[in-house]
Amino acid sequence: MQQHDLYAVYGASGYGREVMPLARQQLALADVPASRLVFVDDAPGPAQVNGQRLMSYAQFVAEPAAARHAVLAIANSTVREALAQRCAHDGVQPWAVAAANVVQMDDVQLGAGAVLSPFVTLTSNIRIGRHFHANINSYVEHDCVVGDFVTFAPGVHCNGNVVVEDHAYIGTGAILKQGQPGQPLVIGRGAVVGMGAVVTKSVAPGATVVGNPARPLQKS
Repeated sequence: MQQHDLYAVYGASGYGREVMPLARQQLALADVPASRLVFVDDAPGPAQVNGQRLMSYAQFVAEPAAARHAVLAIANSTVREALAQRCAHDGVQPWAVAAANVVQMDDVQLGAGAVLSPFVTLTSNIRIGRHFHANINSYVEHDCVVGDFVTFAPGVHCNGNVVVEDHAYIGTGAILKQGQPGQPLVIGRGAVVGMGAVVTKSVAPGATVVGNPARPLQKS
């Protein structure tokens, strides 16, 4: 009996349930039946979530399939990286999912496993690393470099000549000011930009900035 590929949205919580309709639509356009698409989650749950089968990871890798593909719908970037390593070890291929209305212009290099939600725009001459999450209404402008396991919450405005290093988190509605050729604005590795922040200067690795203009968060 011929075996077919099996596809998974890894994570059946809020974000995973947002990614699933995009994944379903993407596969439908490729004539892949919805029965070959499942949720995978490490927490016990019902047999189905929003009409799709829910499996444990062990069940997923044991299910007969010609090949397995997974998109990691996990907000925490450290967990996302650990799951990416787990999947790679077991031969599960990273799978990128994008809404039908995503705009990509010229010379966009997009790493494996990205999730591009509805109304995301990537303009021109952009480099993006592995397992990037761009939530609804976010954009990345020209000459930006985005690292691995970066998360953009909804409505992020990433203007031109910005470098966003690995594991950075950019909060809802944040604005990253345009850098200059050869002098980009840099969001350091693991930095957090708070909701609605207006970032006019580079942010140090691991720092959290908030406000307009964005300043380091003072912990009490």
